[in-house]
Amino acid sequence: MDDEKKVGKKGWLSRLKNGLSRSSSALTHGINDLFTKRKLDNTAIEELEEILIKSDLGIATAAKLTQSIAAFRFDQEVSSEEIRGALAEAITAILEPIAVPLKPETARSPYVIVVCGVNGVGKTTTIGKLAQTYRNAGKKVVLAAGDTFRAAAIEQLKIWGERTNCPVIVSELGSDPASLAFDALEQAREMSADILLVDTAGRLQNKKELMAELEKIIRVMRKLDDAAPHSCLLVLDATTGQNAHSQVEIFSKIVNITGLIVTKLDGSSKGGVLVSLAEKFCLPVHAIGVGEQANDLRPFKARDFANSLMGLDADI
Repeated sequence: MDDEKKVGKKGWLSRLKNGLSRSSSALTHGINDLFTKRKLDNTAIEELEEILIKSDLGIATAAKLTQSIAAFRFDQEVSSEEIRGALAEAITAILEPIAVPLKPETARSPYVIVVCGVNGVGKTTTIGKLAQTYRNAGKKVVLAAGDTFRAAAIEQLKIWGERTNCPVIVSELGSDPASLAFDALEQAREMSADILLVDTAGRLQNKKELMAELEKIIRVMRKLDDAAPHSCLLVLDATTGQNAHSQVEIFSKIVNITGLIVTKLDGSSKGGVLVSLAEKFCLPVHAIGVGEQANDLRPFKARDFANSLMGLDADI
């Protein structure tokens, strides 16, 4: 890795660690208080499990992690640094299989990515950041304003289109989102676009009519391309904690969710939920966000995340 790349990676790791500081603070303080000249006995393991559960790692994941720690140095005196290091290793092992970058297939033209999620998770901003990433890689990207019921969402996507120099396909306010998605795919083909990013309206996972609308968007696009969308991303807000589980479950019943993007880690003390999501659903986590700027959304790296969550210095 050359010096410029090292500086860039160091800058991102610094933002990641700072972004996860609220999540890591509760964990590290709890572990530091627990393991001050303390043996790793059954009581300590139970208390450690409680700390992990309170940090949104989930009951099943917390139990798995503490079992691995129990095998580490049971009934011996351990330091908080040793415990956090061992936890970081165990978390990395859970996360590595699902840390998969999103790489659009060049054989698909255009490669269609539908982005969905509940209200307020940051879908439109995520689309803008993805557009910037792909444009920087030399791809021709088209954006589709599939949230046809909110003028603000359409305007926000137009702004990202201007920033990234990407065409934005829009329709009249209140028009059928499925028709917009169909038209967008047709136009993206005519433009010889490499990638089509489709925004969708925020929808609560318990609203059947809105979920049916999302299903219709995909069904209509398949009239043009029976493999579309080639990726269907669910954006999750880290501040929702364990509620993210129900979102994954219900969206997955309606559409084929192919991967996750987790946003707002910088505003959350519940970043541990990403570990429990990985443990339960085994869905790829393509990227995480720790801020509003385009470079604050990056491919998910298991070890960097685990070390930052445990308040450890990540590897450069």
